[in-house]
Amino acid sequence: MRHLPLLACALLFSSTLHAAPADDFAAGGNALLTNKEKLSDTDRLHRLFDLSWEYSMKESPEFATGVGYPGQNDRWSDLSLEAIARRRETNKLDLALIKSIDRTKLNPADTISYDLYRRNAEFSVEGDQFPFELLQINQMSGVQQNVAQVISSTTFKTTKDYEDLIARLNGVPALIDQTIALLQKGLDQKFTPPQVTMRDVPQQVLNLIVKDPAESSMLAPFKEMPSLIPAVDQTRLREAATDAFTKKVEPAFQKLHDFLATKYLPGCRTSIGADKLPNGDKIYAFTTRQETTTELKPSQIHQIGLDEVKRIRGEMDKVITSTGFEGDFHAFTKYLLTDPKFYYTDAASLLAGYRDIAKQIDPKLVEFFGILPRLPYGVKAVPAYAEKSQSGAYYEPGSLKAGRPGYFFANTYDLPGRPKWGMETLTLHEAVPGHHFQIAIAQEMENLPEFRKHGGYNAFSEGWALYAESLGYEMGFFKDPYQNFGHLGDEMLRAVRLVVDTGLHSMNWTREQAIKYFEENTGNPPHDIEVEVDRYIVWPSQALGYKIGQMKIRELRTEAEKELGQKFDLRAFHDEVLKNGGLPMSILETHLKEWVAKAKNG
Repeated sequence: MRHLPLLACALLFSSTLHAAPADDFAAGGNALLTNKEKLSDTDRLHRLFDLSWEYSMKESPEFATGVGYPGQNDRWSDLSLEAIARRRETNKLDLALIKSIDRTKLNPADTISYDLYRRNAEFSVEGDQFPFELLQINQMSGVQQNVAQVISSTTFKTTKDYEDLIARLNGVPALIDQTIALLQKGLDQKFTPPQVTMRDVPQQVLNLIVKDPAESSMLAPFKEMPSLIPAVDQTRLREAATDAFTKKVEPAFQKLHDFLATKYLPGCRTSIGADKLPNGDKIYAFTTRQETTTELKPSQIHQIGLDEVKRIRGEMDKVITSTGFEGDFHAFTKYLLTDPKFYYTDAASLLAGYRDIAKQIDPKLVEFFGILPRLPYGVKAVPAYAEKSQSGAYYEPGSLKAGRPGYFFANTYDLPGRPKWGMETLTLHEAVPGHHFQIAIAQEMENLPEFRKHGGYNAFSEGWALYAESLGYEMGFFKDPYQNFGHLGDEMLRAVRLVVDTGLHSMNWTREQAIKYFEENTGNPPHDIEVEVDRYIVWPSQALGYKIGQMKIRELRTEAEKELGQKFDLRAFHDEVLKNGGLPMSILETHLKEWVAKAKNG
């Protein structure tokens, strides 16, 4: 699943609050602090949740668009230095508010919400000591990708919807000017991404500048407009959109390209690890705690990775032996990477292959889950403007409120590097019962605050998706030895991540050293390996959540099976894992142990 990198555009999505009209939140927040209305702690908690949600929707219009919150689709987030300073002050007030509520007076459901909200608020304030907002762009994320992505996630039904989009197009120059100002400040403070990871970004920006505006992905909604919109309005709207794109959007992106190519890229740091940034050791310790939701140290995680690499390699060697292949691990992976029978020759067939696998999974879900999401999902190709620097696949959440399905995006760039033997695993991870399943269920929860429906924790979401891959065995997948090897290869990828991420950011590993370790322990194509390593470089600690989360979920299932014996119900276990939305690993463990104790007593 693609998340917005904490060290890329942390400002937009990292906080519990995104601090919109500061006066509104300050007034409402201070009223709650003084509690002149003499509200109960429960009522104050719920009032805070409502105030926070409205605040975050108005402060982050892009997020509001994604979740289907109305009235914000004509704006972009304010990335000015003044807005950033205001957010930091608001985060302090937010933390003071949640601390002022007496946890002991809340019911069990509200207690969980309290704990999650307080954890988020504490991390927001702690994170504010680091200037993450200066890292606005890298090869995975930034204004050069976010503008088109937000537009593609917007629902267009009415004239007002299209007028809002035109307003957003006209607002792109201000957004880019603010972005450039932050990037320049990053240069001044030597707080930038590594230079090597920025090599493709200027071209990503140029890809957005097209000769024919009608061919721009940003104007795609104007190609086929709803018939309910009068023809004369359609003509007016198309002309206004073309005018905005030609006079505002393209010049702004050209300005961004020139800044990146001539000033930013040459000025970016030549070091690699996050620990080489100012206060880098503290930054990596912070992101590791945040992304894993544990107190594990980088050295501990590194060793867990080494142990898992050794274990999984043993399983992979067994599969090689079972095929009768004569040769070692690297000879076998070379065979898998080079034999044409393992690859599609056109993008349409690759996408059709993924859709066929999804259709095989769907009817099996009811055997493993009592709670099923209502939101549908689809399979799409990764957009051409981003495909070269993107990983093999990712998931983009949908929204029932916005009338938008979830989408599993598969990368069709470099087809000789997209093997069939990895497709079952990717579908289980990105679509069902992985990301789409977990995120859609969270969105559809009732009687819970909105931040729990649309927020999440990396170790939970990625840990669940990796655990979901393993359910393929129980669902009847991976019978083909090559698909089985592909599944083990993907698990190996997540184990390698533990070693490489901690190596890069806390042990002085070079980029070349990380690539070599990858080559020695995986069967991944060379291009994929470079993309993966560069991802870890600009997104410290995120890659740690997969294996740490998966191992904890698997451990909790094993304990439940042992404790409950014949009383163990796999469908009920899965429902308990998912029904509260995303949780830190410690809270998930407490909840499941309580569930086991109740089930054991009948």
